[in-house]
Amino acid sequence: MDRPPSSGRRKGPSFGRQSDRKPRAPRPQLKPLPKPLPKPLDAARLEEFALAYVARFATSAGKLRDYLRRKLRERGWEAAPDEDPQIANMRGAACAEALIERFVAAGYVDDESFARGRAGSLLRRGFGRRRINEALGAAGIDGDVREAVMPGEGAQRRAAVALARKRRFGPFGDSALAPGTGDPARRQKQIAAMLRAGHSRDAARAVLGAASAREAENWAAEEQDDESDGGGW
Repeated sequence: MDRPPSSGRRKGPSFGRQSDRKPRAPRPQLKPLPKPLPKPLDAARLEEFALAYVARFATSAGKLRDYLRRKLRERGWEAAPDEDPQIANMRGAACAEALIERFVAAGYVDDESFARGRAGSLLRRGFGRRRINEALGAAGIDGDVREAVMPGEGAQRRAAVALARKRRFGPFGDSALAPGTGDPARRQKQIAAMLRAGHSRDAARAVLGAASAREAENWAAEEQDDESDGGGW
C-alpha cells in the first residue's frame, strides 16, 4: 500500500506543555586560589634580575638602583633562621650596592654614555636645556656628568626650531603672519609651551618672532657648537 504524499512539514514543538526536565542547579562559585608569595631574593637571584635589566634597557646606576630596591621591597631578602627580616633586608641592600659597583666597573652601566644618549634624544624631540637637566637628574645622573653632556648654544637653538616646526608655532604655522600682527593670546600660549619644553624666553621669542621659517633656521645656524662639546647635536 502506497504511503500518502508527505506535506514536507515537520511537526514543531508543542507549546504549553510542561517540560519534564528539572532546572539546572547553579554552578558553585569557585574562589580564586591565593597567589603564592614570591620567594625571597638571594645574591644569585638578585644578579639575575640585574643582568636581565641592563640587557634590556639602556640605564644609569641610579635607575638600576631604583629597580633593585623595588625588587627588594616586593620580595624581601632571604633571612637566616631566627634573623630579623629588617636585618636581612639591610644585607640585601648592601648586596645590591656591591652589584651596582661591579656592573659600573665592568662597563655594563655607564652614566655618561647613558646621559649623552638621553640628552641627544630629548634634543631631537625639541626639548631644551632645562628639561634635559631635569630628566637626567631624575635618572640619578650626577651634576658634573649632567653639565658635561649639556647641549651647546647651537644645539639648543636647533632644538627650539625643531619644536616650533613640530608644533607649527610662529613662522611654521598654517597661517604665519608678519611679526606683531598675530593673535597676542595665541603667541603667549606658544611662548608658554616652549618654556615648558625647557627653552629660554629669549629663544622662544627669537623663533616665534621670525618673519619666516628660513629666518628662524638662519638664527639657529648662527651658533655652531664645537665638535668636542659633549651635548652637540
